[in-house]
Amino acid sequence: MQDAKDEIKSRLAVEDVVGQYIELKRAGRNLKGRSPWGVDKTPSFMVSPEKGIWHDFSANKGGDIFTFIMEVEGIGFKEALEKLAAQAGVELTKYQGGDKKVAERKIRAREALTLAARYYQACLAHSKKVCEYVFYNRNLNRNTVKTFQIGYAPPSGKDMVKALTRRGFTEAELDAAGLLNRFKGDLFRNRMTVPFIDTTGNVIGFTARVLDKSEPKYLNTPETILFNKSKFIFGLYQAKAAIRRSGYVVIVEGNMDVISSHQAGVQEAVATSGTAMTGYHLKALSNLTSDIRLAYDGDAAGVKATERAIMMAGDLGIDLTVISDYHGAKDPDELIQKDPALWQKAVEKSIPAVEWLLQKYEENLNLNSAPDKRKYSDIALKLLSYIKDEVERATYEEKVARKLGVDVKVLREKGDRLDQKLAVRPKRYLKKPKTTATKPDKLTQLENSLLALKIFGGVTTTKIPLEIPDDDTRLAELELIFNREHEVDNTNLEREAAELLTRYNRELNQHQIRTLSEQLADLDEDDENYDALLHEIQELQTSAS
Repeated sequence: MQDAKDEIKSRLAVEDVVGQYIELKRAGRNLKGRSPWGVDKTPSFMVSPEKGIWHDFSANKGGDIFTFIMEVEGIGFKEALEKLAAQAGVELTKYQGGDKKVAERKIRAREALTLAARYYQACLAHSKKVCEYVFYNRNLNRNTVKTFQIGYAPPSGKDMVKALTRRGFTEAELDAAGLLNRFKGDLFRNRMTVPFIDTTGNVIGFTARVLDKSEPKYLNTPETILFNKSKFIFGLYQAKAAIRRSGYVVIVEGNMDVISSHQAGVQEAVATSGTAMTGYHLKALSNLTSDIRLAYDGDAAGVKATERAIMMAGDLGIDLTVISDYHGAKDPDELIQKDPALWQKAVEKSIPAVEWLLQKYEENLNLNSAPDKRKYSDIALKLLSYIKDEVERATYEEKVARKLGVDVKVLREKGDRLDQKLAVRPKRYLKKPKTTATKPDKLTQLENSLLALKIFGGVTTTKIPLEIPDDDTRLAELELIFNREHEVDNTNLEREAAELLTRYNRELNQHQIRTLSEQLADLDEDDENYDALLHEIQELQTSAS
């Protein structure tokens, strides 16, 4: 793929790609703008047209046009490659060698799904009965129907298959696209259809709703070479611009909630389609914004989903809040049918997820009862352990202590005892995913500064234990960092390097402890590697003290 990347880079200037998302102004040999992630108060986003790279000093991100699209769109490398290839007019199949057959299958699947979407839209336009359902029963307007490409699958079991077969598609190609049932007929029949659209604008599947009270109410495309439900976020393609503009995203439970929300003016709404929220979903959304608002039900399932979300958000530095004031409606769609303005106000009044969750626990426990007080304190302490900020955690500890009628010192002492009981093992109330701890932004920033000093600052007295990268894009980014950080003062670089190295070693030590602790949490105490890993963590803790 390197040849394809080089060809795309030769056709697309970095300033043109970045300029589609943020306004850039000339700053000497470089260009400057505001962060697309909304984390700077003054322009701190730098672009070097000469070197073909960018760096956001406020968000501590950087790279070439591929990394920019991955970050700003919240997508993977393959999707970014395809998006930029289409923009540059580069045919990727010429560069894929052994993967050519797979690429051709994906292309045919996309073509089949695109035609299927158009076919379903045409069927909707020709069905007065279904139009009445869509426009009057569901209260959707023409712009919404067009934006979400809503259509109708007719009741006959072969109409769509026949239509696409006449366009040259084989049964195997339609099956690979997820359009056929087990009898090789139309998967969707007598249903309102809504395409699943990926972040590059391609149709990759469908969700289809019944027009009456039959079951199942919704039928989704099965997993295919294009559609993966654990990674797909419904409505994200339509919501991206609004999310970047407003700086937040709203996660609702159903696809119709998304569609109704967009029509009601809250175009930041998305949903995980047919599956519970995963770490991938949160990570993709956190690339667009750190302000994520959950619109979940307040029932047991909603509480459990919020618990899982708090656990996953803890390591990503995400501000997780909950929208809960539905004015008696059971979900956003029902509230919007009642009054769209009420939904807009509800979104603006979201409350911190931890606060909402603690309220739910309080409703289900008798805090005048000693046993329930114990249960509440256990739950609260384990939940608060996922809050990274010390001030925020202390604030919640004081609130919980007041609820229990005890001194906050008593609560914290209990928390300390729980920590000792669990040793260095992470809290298990909300089980952490089996992933290696991600490198903190602070550690990455220190690495960048140290490497910049080592390579471009001529620092030799301070021994910086970091390998010089051989990647041209990475080197160009480090030069941009050095020039930005030392554009005025190039004196005392050795002293600065020594101070940075001390901070770096301290941060690295803490990062290693967290990483090893997560690995330890996945082991049983009788595992042969348990004691060795525990000893390694204790040594790191001793060296840090």
